[in-house]
Amino acid sequence: MRKAKPKKRYILPDPKFADTLVTKFVNCLMVDGKKSIAYTIFYDAVELVEKKTGENGLEVWKKALNNISPSVEVKSRRVGGATFQVPLEVRPERKISLGIKWMILYSRKRGEKTMMDRLAGEIISASKGEGAAVKKKDDTHRMAEANKAFSHFRF
Repeated sequence: MRKAKPKKRYILPDPKFADTLVTKFVNCLMVDGKKSIAYTIFYDAVELVEKKTGENGLEVWKKALNNISPSVEVKSRRVGGATFQVPLEVRPERKISLGIKWMILYSRKRGEKTMMDRLAGEIISASKGEGAAVKKKDDTHRMAEANKAFSHFRF
């Protein structure tokens, strides 16, 4: 066990939208420390979303992130030799980070040619409530619903 809880690290807002959530997203999107490339991919994807939908790209992205973020999840808990999937509420910070991870993961798995196109496509489909990342959230919720009989094993 740790002696003390680690200090919370606060991140700086991004240069274009002055939003810390965008910086968090770009930090997860970044590969091999290439932050400027990650910013370019994100900003171009948001611009592409604006062109395709005719709405504010950042608002569509935030709506998509809300649609992807789960409210309950299951955690394994051993009780008397048996392992139970116990449904738990998701903390707000973890909710956001899971949404970000899933959006990036399923964007990378898409079939479009560039990462900008893939990310834009995933943002648009997630904002409509469809796409692979939303399906992942629904599966997580379904799993928690199926195992709610074990919710008395919460820790």
